[in-house]
Order: sequence, then C-alpha cells, then structure tokens
Amino acid sequence: MPVQSDPRPGRRSHFAAALLALAVSTAVAGCGSSHAGASATDPAAAIPASAPLYAGAIVRPSGPERTAASAAGRALSHQADPYLRLLAALQTPGSAPLDFNRDVAPWLGADAGIFLSSLDASEQSKIGTLLSGLARELLGGASAGGAFPFSAHGVQGAIVLDTSDAGKARSFLESQAKRAGAVTAGYRGVAYLLSPEGTAFAVVHGLAVIGSVDGLHGVIDTTLGGPSLARSTAYAKLVALAPAGTLAHVYVNPGASTRAAASQSSAGLLGLLAGTRETNISFVPSATSIALDFDTLASPTADPASAPASGGLLGSSSEGAQAAGELPSESWLAAGLGNVGASLGNDVEGLRSLVSVAGSLGGSGSEAQASAGLNLNGVLEAILKPLSALGANSAEARRDFSSWMGSAGIFASGTSLVDLKAGIVIASRNPSLSRAAVGELGGLLAKSGASVAPVTIAGAQAAVSVELTGLPVTLDVVDARAANGQTKFVIGLSEASVTAALNPSSTLSSSAPYSAASTALGEGIRPSLSLDVPTFLGLLEGLGLSEEPSISKLVPYLRSLTTVSGGGRSLGEGAQRLRVVAGLAHSE
Repeated sequence: MPVQSDPRPGRRSHFAAALLALAVSTAVAGCGSSHAGASATDPAAAIPASAPLYAGAIVRPSGPERTAASAAGRALSHQADPYLRLLAALQTPGSAPLDFNRDVAPWLGADAGIFLSSLDASEQSKIGTLLSGLARELLGGASAGGAFPFSAHGVQGAIVLDTSDAGKARSFLESQAKRAGAVTAGYRGVAYLLSPEGTAFAVVHGLAVIGSVDGLHGVIDTTLGGPSLARSTAYAKLVALAPAGTLAHVYVNPGASTRAAASQSSAGLLGLLAGTRETNISFVPSATSIALDFDTLASPTADPASAPASGGLLGSSSEGAQAAGELPSESWLAAGLGNVGASLGNDVEGLRSLVSVAGSLGGSGSEAQASAGLNLNGVLEAILKPLSALGANSAEARRDFSSWMGSAGIFASGTSLVDLKAGIVIASRNPSLSRAAVGELGGLLAKSGASVAPVTIAGAQAAVSVELTGLPVTLDVVDARAANGQTKFVIGLSEASVTAALNPSSTLSSSAPYSAASTALGEGIRPSLSLDVPTFLGLLEGLGLSEEPSISKLVPYLRSLTTVSGGGRSLGEGAQRLRVVAGLAHSE
C-alpha cells in the first residue's frame, strides 16, 4: 500500500503521536509470528543521546502482552489486523506494496525504534507529513502517493529495527534501495545505499536502518562509541519507571532541540500534557482499556524563572484534581488545570493542536470548511478566543489576567443544545483584579469584532454577555463568589452554565463517574480529567457535527470508547506521572 502524505504543517507533539503509532503498529503486526536468532540489540543503544524524539517497541510480544495488544486493537478498530496498514511507513520511493509475512517477518527481530536526529525551527512544517500519512493509513484514507518522510529534504532521523536474520534484512533493504535508484556510499568504514532523494539504507551492527543520511550517520557514530540514548541518565531513569505491560514508548527531550524548536514544543498537544520536561510516554494496552502514562523529569538546569510555565497538566496535578472535583456532578466532561496564570497560553495552544490533529484527518481544507450552518471548527475557535486573550503572551495580559489566576476547571453537561451547560471556572487569587478583568476581557473581545454588553446576574460582582461569530449561544463572563466562598471568574455558555459552575447541587468528587475514574487510573491517582464518550458523541450527532470531514473519520473509533480518565501523581525524585486511560467498548 502506498504511503500517505499531507503537506500541511504539523507540530513536534504530533510527531510524537506518529512515532507511537508506528511503534505500536510494528509490534502488533509481528504478534502472530515467532522469531529466533535475533540480535537482541536494543535500538536505543544505537540512537544518539542527542535525539530529541525517540519511540521504541517490543515488536514480537508474547503471552499476555500479545493478547492485550491484539484485543485492544480489535476493540478500537473492529478490524482483524488493525495495525497492518501502518507498515506503509516502511515504504520507500519506488517500492511495491509491502506484505508483512512475506517482506518483513522473515528477518524482523525483537525490538524496533524510530527517532529524529534533529528538529530545528525550519523543520516544523515537515513533521505533519509522517503523522498524516500514518493516521490516514490507519483510518483507511485514500492514497495520496506521498514521499517517505526521512530524506535529504524531509525529516532528519531513521527507523531502526532489530533483526533475527541480518542477511535477509540486508536483502530486503537492497531490494527497497534498488527500487529507489540508490547507489553505494560509505561512512566511517560502513557501506550503505543512498537514493537520489537522500534516503539511506544499511545494516549496522545487526540493526536494519532506513532514514536520512544524517540519521544513519548518527547511528553509525553511536555504534562506534558515541554517546547513546540508552546510556543517557534521564532516558534510563524514565524507562525504568515505565509501568508493567508497556508495549511501546515515546521519549521526548525538549533540551536536545534548538532553542526555537524547544520554545515551540511547549505550545503543542504534548506541551498541554507535559510542558517542557523530558518525557517518556508508555503505551499499555489491555482487553478492556488503553492506557498512556506520561512520565516526566524536571530539568536540573531549568531556569527557575520559567519553571512555572513548563509544567503542563503535570505542573500541579493535585490542584488540577481539586479543581475538577469541584465541578458540577452531572458533567460528562470535566478537566482540572493547575496554575493557569502561568500556563493558560500553552494550554490553549495544546487544545488547538487537538483540533489540528482532527482536521488533518478530514481531507483538504476546502472540504473541512464546506459544511453549512453550525461548524465544529468555528465553535471551537469561538470558545478559544476569550481564553487566548486571557493567556496572551504580553505584559498587559500578564498584569490584567495572569496575575490573579489560580487553578481552573472546564466542564460540560447536557445532551442537546437546549440543555447544554459548559464553561471554564478560574479561581481568583485577587478578587479586585479578577472583577476588573471582566471589563478588560470584554473590551478586548469587542475590539476583535464580538458584540459585548453588560448583563445582570444574581450574585455577580461584574458581568458581561458576549456574542461571538461561530457560536450559536451567548457567552457570559462573570466574576462572583461561589457557594464555597471562593471568588471565581467564569466564562459560561449562558447564565444557567454560570449558575451551575458557581452553585452546583453536588460536585463531581462525590459522583459515581468520579469514583469509577479513580478506579480506572489506579495508583491512588485523583482524576483531573473525565469524559463520557457516548454522551459527547451523541451531542455531536444531535447537533449535526459528526458528519463534518474534520471529525467523521474519528466517529467509528469514538464509538469504540466508553470513557476517558486522566490524572497525575508524583513518582519521587523530580519525576511525575500523568496517566490517561481510555475504556474500550467490545462488540457482542
């Protein structure tokens, strides 16, 4: 099958998701075959310690790991071989469609890895190529006939595969290289094949390597004595912390990137979860759920002045869990964020990344905007507009908004537009400043084209109503004292949402869904995120949004999920864990 590609820009966190997808796909694709005589070489031992991104996987799992991986994949995709489409990631220019049993199984060893050797600012727009290709293959998108991502003009890095038979692996690479028009080259005494596009093929110390020249040279340098990722103190510590049953993992090292790339990384989806810390993401499948553990380490050389903004959802998991627990008990969506005064700007960019990932799966931009009436992207953009203003990176925003913000909660309840309640609730550390912020935010939104007017809401110290393009309901921005006596700044979908946020009849922490989320997370983790997927999907369908190109391809997978729960805890010695668990609905 041909490789898919998409020229639209992507982000570093998108590529981390793609790395995990490839690692898992290779692992599960190899579930059904046995192997012998593998080199037993951990690819991480051949990866340069400077790699900013690396994913590794057990590609020949056995026993419980194989059973869990297969069960999770089938439950999520309803396909007998849910991951085999992703083998297209191994397809280089000119190659015929690959068959796992014929082309890969005869030589594939125990482990696989894929890494980036560099990631400067100029490469940011290239990262979406691999993500879109893998995602479209997995979701059954139409072929676009794109280019293999690792090349002289593409992403710099390589796929590194352990081999059970180096001779057969070499024959496979030579066949791929011949179809790509490759010629013989060499580096530090190691011969390899190089295509006109700059894709390199080689067997190095029993490892099959396909990637850019820079990526291959990095592998050769490492195997000849250079610093390896496997011996990196932070990587080794994080991998040792990984939970039992881990099938694949992604390691992210923001400090290994250029300054420009590192600053951008905190603004993506991964930044929303883990901030700018070194992170290892473990994929743990089971017959009933899929778990992702984001384990992070605080940088020992981090600038203390910037540390508060680097935390993501892990920055203060206890504050986030407390904020989530105070939300209305009937919420089908609840999320708690700690210290949004320091992180709101990055949190908003992380939410935008979620929208961008969905949009990249839904066809061309013109298709995504073709639907008339209520538009999902328009709704989300309208909701994010006031949050973007609150979290803006300016001296004025820090003075007027960030200075008084504490923790925050996001909630939604109701099953139709008529009874929908939703909002963000921000704890105020300075009531006089948060009261003034209502007018300040209203003024900024008015300048951007919104219709803003004063409104009277019982108990409010200050309140305005806001009508935004793309949003079918009015937003109320309110500063008021909540039932627990704390001053809170609320942006709600109508007065009913504000009332529910300030004076809930009961709170989430006392509800059955909260208890179930705690059980699913385990390890004594208190939930800072809970989502009832069927209710969310039902709302989308009721509003006619599930048929939009940006979401329609995800709907079958959403139907396979029951709940999503998340929460964090300290692992000690500067390490923290954010765990996200998605429950799986099995067909009868």
